[in-house]
Amino acid sequence: MFDNLKKIKLIATDFDGIITDGFVYLSSEQTGEMKKVSFKDIMGMSLALKNDYKIAIISGEKNSIIDKIADKFKLDDVHQGIKDKLSVLLSIAQKYSLSLDQICFLGDDINDISALEEVGFAVTIPDSNYKVKNIPNIYITKANGGNGAFREIIDLLLD
Repeated sequence: MFDNLKKIKLIATDFDGIITDGFVYLSSEQTGEMKKVSFKDIMGMSLALKNDYKIAIISGEKNSIIDKIADKFKLDDVHQGIKDKLSVLLSIAQKYSLSLDQICFLGDDINDISALEEVGFAVTIPDSNYKVKNIPNIYITKANGGNGAFREIIDLLLD
């Protein structure tokens, strides 16, 4: 599984459940929703970009927090409200003339399965859906989503 890591050029990730802890925090005093994002993962994005990895966010939801992170890192490949993540991943691969085995994808739920089954390095988190954890050769991080799982993968790729 780790033999393929040197080929990876692009890291694509779901957002909720990977970059966040998968929870939506609601308050009776606030009209908007809040999400927790770890600075470990923010630093992971920074390190990945500094080491010439491309980053893509492919989310099934639309959220202004994703826009803030995309603006902070000047990410070109941010796709929200996506139901068919594999199609988007194929489009991104074509854009950069990459094969799918040069892509790492992080996902945690059933809408991520088709993309996870096709990439060179498939990653999920400990509390992901059982169907995701049953994908052959999937790597399961030690860290949970929203608590450094993305950073864990960046450190693994950089080592």
